[in-house]
Amino acid sequence: MKRIKILNLEIDNWSKKELLDNLKSGVIFTPNVDHIIKLQRDSEFVRAYSIGDYKVCDSQILMYASKFLGTPIKEKISGSDLLPAFCNYHRNNEDIKIFLLGAAQGIANNAQKKINHRIGRMIVVNSYSPPFGFEQDEAECQKIVDIINSSDATVLVIGLGAPKQEKWLYKYKDSLKYIKIFMALGATIDFEAGNVKRAPKWMSEIGLEWLFRLLCEPKRLWKRYLLDDIPFLFLILKQKLNLYINKDMKDNQTFLIDKY
Repeated sequence: MKRIKILNLEIDNWSKKELLDNLKSGVIFTPNVDHIIKLQRDSEFVRAYSIGDYKVCDSQILMYASKFLGTPIKEKISGSDLLPAFCNYHRNNEDIKIFLLGAAQGIANNAQKKINHRIGRMIVVNSYSPPFGFEQDEAECQKIVDIINSSDATVLVIGLGAPKQEKWLYKYKDSLKYIKIFMALGATIDFEAGNVKRAPKWMSEIGLEWLFRLLCEPKRLWKRYLLDDIPFLFLILKQKLNLYINKDMKDNQTFLIDKY
């Protein structure tokens, strides 16, 4: 399938149906503007992203950017849309058994119950909400690996936020012996549990989902949306004018972004 280059990231130009029809194994990342900005500055995040087999667009802003660059992306496939579609697609596939990792205490368990009730079977076989700062605790991380390996799961949905979820997968993916599909889906577990409201459809369709989330969680998200992600607009203009210079993702090397 064709890939669309946005700054230093190649995004797979799939429709959601194409993705579901072809997804048998591998690692799925869902890049948005925040991911792409982090990929300009964080070499460890770049290395983590290099294991992604599927990188599908999770941002209407990226959709607009791809059109501006003359290489339009077919469809926005957000994690919050992908997981319920994936569960429905595999409703009767007993080989698909999901483990949910992420969100605050008890939320993943609530998401597990709601998904299983909606699908009508135990498609989510287990869940775990790790304590804050767990990624710095090797013993806790090994405990998580052991829980997942003993769960009979074949699919891992990890919702820890970027770049934590991607970096954790990069480090521990090969230790998860029975997982065939790895899905890093951000706040999707919170959405499934009903802990966080999704933006109205009309806001998502015109690229204002970020505003809705900012209004819902201003203390946590104001810096990301109002400061950190603003340079994206200038970088896209530089790419349009053939002035953007950066290492390719495939190089997987340390780099520093050129001046905005």
